[in-house]
Amino acid sequence: MQNFIFSLNVVLPLIIMMSVGWLLKYFKVCDENFFKTANKLTFKLFLPLMLFNNIYSSDIQSSFNLRLIIFTVSSILITFILMTFIVPRIEKQNANRGVLIQALFRSNYILFGVPVCMNLFGQADMGITSMLAVFVVPLYNFLSVVVLAIYANKENNETMEIKKTLMDIVKNPLIIACVIGIVMATIGLKLPNFLEKSITDISKIATPFALIILGGDFGVKDALKNIKYIVWVSTFKLIVIPGIIILSAILMGFRQFELGVLLSVFASPIAVASYVMAQNVNSNDELAGQLVATTTILSSFTIFCFILILKSYSFI
Repeated sequence: MQNFIFSLNVVLPLIIMMSVGWLLKYFKVCDENFFKTANKLTFKLFLPLMLFNNIYSSDIQSSFNLRLIIFTVSSILITFILMTFIVPRIEKQNANRGVLIQALFRSNYILFGVPVCMNLFGQADMGITSMLAVFVVPLYNFLSVVVLAIYANKENNETMEIKKTLMDIVKNPLIIACVIGIVMATIGLKLPNFLEKSITDISKIATPFALIILGGDFGVKDALKNIKYIVWVSTFKLIVIPGIIILSAILMGFRQFELGVLLSVFASPIAVASYVMAQNVNSNDELAGQLVATTTILSSFTIFCFILILKSYSFI
């Protein structure tokens, strides 16, 4: 019962905050324009400051975990390669292929995974959780644009798309915030107290605000016609793939905080950005949006089950 309550306490705050966003939209307290503007504000201000603050306030030497970074990056790459071989043999429509591959390897680590980790372990040792963003976010973006460019019916040159993505990665406020945080923490450069406190206070807004926006930003429309894709993608994305990776991590000796970080990366729902990217390359963006919405809803329950099992066996 104790493990059940612990797992519930990790997941319920996420569900409640997303429900607040849905209720705000349902009762028309906030409209579509508000959520779109708030989404930009979250990604350009609140989340970057949160990532910066987590790294800046951590012990950079003890937070840097090369073994964990290598395992995470390798797992993403292996998943991506396997999906690029498997999905085209199952799905014949190019407009769906890129969307499905992206959905299966790309997770909403920053918006959903980091809060899971914070609820699991508190604010302590959040440095490595934020530092992983330096590796995970660019990798997700780069691989996504490659696979979407291959399968999308678009006249734009694929090389130009990849160059644009590389520039977007360099200018990504999440990456910039992480790099600045790493540099400052490494050389021991300290901010003035008033600025440090301001950043800390603002960064506290990031997680609840981002989850509220996430809850209000999506709806599932005409999902029945894509129910086949929704069922099997949700099963593999939320259960099969994270299950295999977590089991592999346990066999390799990962425990406690390391295992919690890996859970937050691979058991999280599909990234919101995958819907936007599908729109930009004329892929099946309707399917992409439905997959984001359904996996976001279902992941609360699958993550709860993962935490309950891992906690019961004292792995976390």
